[in-house]
Amino acid sequence: MKGNKKKGKDPHAKREAKKYDNPIASREFISEFLAERGSPVTYDKLAAGLPVTKEEELEGLRRRLIAMVRDGQLMKNRRGAYALVDKMSLIPGTIQAHKDGFGFLIPEAGGDDLYLSAKEMRRVIHGDRVLGRVISKDRKGRLEGGIIEVIERKTSEVVGRFCDEDGICFVIPSNKNMPQDILIPQDQRGKAEDGQMVQVKLIAQPDRRRQAVGQVIQILGEHMAPGMEIDVAVLAYNIPHTWPTAVVQEAEKYAPEVPEQDCKGRKDLRDMALLTIDGEDARDFDDAVFCEPRKEGGWHLVVAIADVSHYVQLGSALDQEAQERGTSVYFPERVIPMLPEALSNGLCSLNPHVDRLCMVCDMEISANGEIKSYQHYDAVMHSKARMTYGKVHSILHGDEALREEYKAVVPDLENLYDLFKVFRQQRQIRGALDFESTETRIVFGDDQKIEKIVPVVRNEAHMLIEECMLAANVCAARFLHSNKLPGLYRVHDTPKEERIQELHDYLSLNGMQLTGGDTPQPSDFQKLLAEIHKLPDFEAAQTMVLRSMNQAVYSPDNKGHFGLAYKEYGHFTSPIRRYPDLLLHRAIRHSLKGGDATNFDYNADAMQKLGEHCSTTERRADEATRDVVSWLKCEYMSHHVGEDYTGKVTGVMAFGLFVQLKEVYVEGLVHVTSLKGDYYRFEQAQQALIGERSGVCYKVGQELMVRVARVDIEQRKIDFMLLDDE
Repeated sequence: MKGNKKKGKDPHAKREAKKYDNPIASREFISEFLAERGSPVTYDKLAAGLPVTKEEELEGLRRRLIAMVRDGQLMKNRRGAYALVDKMSLIPGTIQAHKDGFGFLIPEAGGDDLYLSAKEMRRVIHGDRVLGRVISKDRKGRLEGGIIEVIERKTSEVVGRFCDEDGICFVIPSNKNMPQDILIPQDQRGKAEDGQMVQVKLIAQPDRRRQAVGQVIQILGEHMAPGMEIDVAVLAYNIPHTWPTAVVQEAEKYAPEVPEQDCKGRKDLRDMALLTIDGEDARDFDDAVFCEPRKEGGWHLVVAIADVSHYVQLGSALDQEAQERGTSVYFPERVIPMLPEALSNGLCSLNPHVDRLCMVCDMEISANGEIKSYQHYDAVMHSKARMTYGKVHSILHGDEALREEYKAVVPDLENLYDLFKVFRQQRQIRGALDFESTETRIVFGDDQKIEKIVPVVRNEAHMLIEECMLAANVCAARFLHSNKLPGLYRVHDTPKEERIQELHDYLSLNGMQLTGGDTPQPSDFQKLLAEIHKLPDFEAAQTMVLRSMNQAVYSPDNKGHFGLAYKEYGHFTSPIRRYPDLLLHRAIRHSLKGGDATNFDYNADAMQKLGEHCSTTERRADEATRDVVSWLKCEYMSHHVGEDYTGKVTGVMAFGLFVQLKEVYVEGLVHVTSLKGDYYRFEQAQQALIGERSGVCYKVGQELMVRVARVDIEQRKIDFMLLDDE
């Protein structure tokens, strides 16, 4: 299309007319116009070419162009003309910063990340959205990028420690993804004193020539005050933690118990022996289970899930806040819930001996543990008992006192246990992976300081519920897939080629082999894990296998779950604390009411964005909780500097050894420069540090005697020193 030739009719005009009183040109129509024009176009020429003439249409077009620039579809050049980003070889993406100053551009369309030097990172902050471009490749073939334009700033406030050094004031951010200090002018410090934790509003974003500038807007308290670490993490990671008035008002509209009229049209399961099995400290109960054997063989399994979607309506204040939060965040002894407590611990929670609305996955399981058929339906239930993992495990293993106390549900628990055994056999048959790890729990004293760190033991009751939830999640994903509805799958993609090659190299040097060549299947990894489990350096090999795996994400593209060896997998069983589960419930209910993809409230593009958002909020929660635990462990170990411990090497890098203390479960670093008597080289294939003269070798799984040399709470670092008589 050349000159001022008028464009044809917008093929998406009807869709736009449904959404707006004054319909505007669709994004697709604008993109097509610019593509055919073949060069950047100013706003005036774009309006004339579409054509757009009415004042309200012109304003709508202006806003749409701003949105398309914000979303990385268009770029506005220095001449004020709009151009298609993909025509300029530009890559829209999100900044991922590293604590050492460099970073990466994570492309929104997928593909390889772009490495960004510390110089490039000076003008951005972790989480910013930018347009980048590939500028070179390093000798290993990795892409190095440059930032062309910052299209959206994601950070407006920062939390950190206020410092005053001879009148020069700055804040050291608590979020380690922000390695740059924030400059604080003297007239913007307020009453902040050196060493205090503060919240800062950015009054100038960083650029190539200067660092970010901020204004102190809140003094949080002293650096080491009890509970400060969680308050700081909540603000540092921008975790929503206060309820907007509209959300509180919506939640308060609901009665504390289910009214009988809400039960109409639902299947009545109040007489079924459904029960919940959770941890000792659980307060929100998403799921309840019931199992009975079939006379002809096999089992009838019912998994009832809290019906959050009945209460959290699309577009409501509750829904908008739940979407923004994405997930509940579980800190030690404190939870930031996705939903207000009136719902999360009350009306939605499947509490014992009260009526509750639920969505049910009703399954027929074969004698060998395969799902033969399933159906979903809305129901009302009445939990017969609130059980804990510890009690269920003891009951199943013969605790007579508990068996007598819970005799009404013991037969149901035994049915579940029988089903669990064949589920585990089926897990082995399909090739699902099981990694061994030690989770820990922090025990606090009366002063809110760590008293001790103890391991959390997973027993068969944990695994029993896990298998039931896996079955329900698989059915939900299969339903989504078979009905061709837009939705989010829990995707764990196949390992990348370079990771597989690194694993092959390591295994070959250690006399082991991963079958399957360049494209190993889950069963190949399962076989490998079974073999290396017998070895004395099992931890080292398992660590390398874990490193070869991708991170699981939420995506509308069904790529299966590699680790669990499922072709379809979704998250359905925890809608109280995960937004993707709520979305899956909505899709199922939409289909049960006769709907299909054409009249669903979400399309593929919307699900793509929601998947990215939910994956981001999940990572945010993980990073925040990890940061808090690291802070607490550093604070705990600061009282044990100079003490000696036995530890085990958990990781090896060129700069040193990561060692986890036995019985304390705290990890620290033995820096390579503190190793005496030799020069040490890092052998990546062996994951070892080897002395060039002595041949002394340090590798994963090795036990060492170390002394706590230094603790830096600010940097979340613990340094160990290897004892001479090791």
